[in-house]
Amino acid sequence: MRINGGRALEVAGGFAALLRTESFAEIVEQFAPPLRAAVNADALRLAWTAEAGGRGGITAIGEPVSEPGETDPVRVRIPVTCADGGFAVVTSVGGDGLLHGLRLTSDGGAEWQPPHYADPGRFTERDVLLGTGSLAVPGTLSLPVGPGPWPAVVLLSGGGAFDRDESIGPNKPLKDLAWGLATRQVAVLRFDKVTSAHPDRLPPDFTMADEYLPHALAAVHLLRQQPEVDPGRIHLLGHSMGGKVAPRIAAADPSIAGLVLLAADAQPMHEAVVRVARYLAALAPGPGTDEAVAALTRQAALVAGSELTPDTPSELLPLGLSVPYWLDLRAYDPVSTAAGLACPMLILQGGRDYQVTLPDDLTRWQAALADRSEAVIRIHQDANHLFFPGSGRATPAEYTRPGHVEPAVVDEIATWLARR
Repeated sequence: MRINGGRALEVAGGFAALLRTESFAEIVEQFAPPLRAAVNADALRLAWTAEAGGRGGITAIGEPVSEPGETDPVRVRIPVTCADGGFAVVTSVGGDGLLHGLRLTSDGGAEWQPPHYADPGRFTERDVLLGTGSLAVPGTLSLPVGPGPWPAVVLLSGGGAFDRDESIGPNKPLKDLAWGLATRQVAVLRFDKVTSAHPDRLPPDFTMADEYLPHALAAVHLLRQQPEVDPGRIHLLGHSMGGKVAPRIAAADPSIAGLVLLAADAQPMHEAVVRVARYLAALAPGPGTDEAVAALTRQAALVAGSELTPDTPSELLPLGLSVPYWLDLRAYDPVSTAAGLACPMLILQGGRDYQVTLPDDLTRWQAALADRSEAVIRIHQDANHLFFPGSGRATPAEYTRPGHVEPAVVDEIATWLARR
């Protein structure tokens, strides 16, 4: 059933009213089943308070406005004003009167602009399709001008339903990398994750392996068919969870020439989500955030314990991820997998990153690869999780301000790839 704009705004108005009173349990009741499975009340409360805390607190929540164009479901934006800037809640209202999507995004209206180190005249781009059947995903191949053969990288975005650019508010860190590296004579292939392209087609036993491996391996295969690409110099470049899973992909295809890992998490994910939640709660302390952290801590303990079984409901687990997803994560050790590979690695870490950190993650990579001369580890002290430069304590608000991957990071990656 199609919903009209007036009815969609009425539903969104009720949603906005619940946001004003921070009635998160009631809000979740308005979610469509797939969204309710992915976002529970505790996770929503924590994300909301962290977003507000990073901007000095909320001063007003405006009335919903439908976005231009006829869409089904109808996309609606709710502006939120804070003491230091603002953000927006974007949702989609379906014909069933339920909310089918939810994201918090910058309300500044800024659009991505190419970084100064990218020269579109030095490369070409074309669309590609990776995989077959209903779960095939679209992507973009960036090829340097000239015959080559060029070194190449497949870009792997972080955890979540990211598009090929890893779009976050006005920022597109993977597009920064793609254009910057293609300008430096590196072929780059990036693609929409299946969780972004087909969120409604994922099987109930979906895992991290299913999320990354099929399309990443298809991307390597496609690059190997390009006459402009050196088939012996095809690498993986993974950011965050993309870096975590990159050793697993390389283990599945030994022809991969090397790995570039950016802010690759090594700490078990159920432990990391609690650590990050505590960091975010400290930005907006109060009973609500304390309750959310306590609930998340209980959920993480269930993941870590022997009580986790295939019958455990996903709503009892962190982030709304299924039991198969958590069991797969729990069984995979990215550091030991990387240590068993023969290929060279470049591992980069931001000094201001609160999601993947030096003491909780990088130390594990350093310990496991200490005797590997072909494993290069570098720290960019002023970089946050997106490898954007900054100063002071990092907050989620940084992700909604326009920025670009540091030029030094792009240069270091390009130089390392050229030497391979």
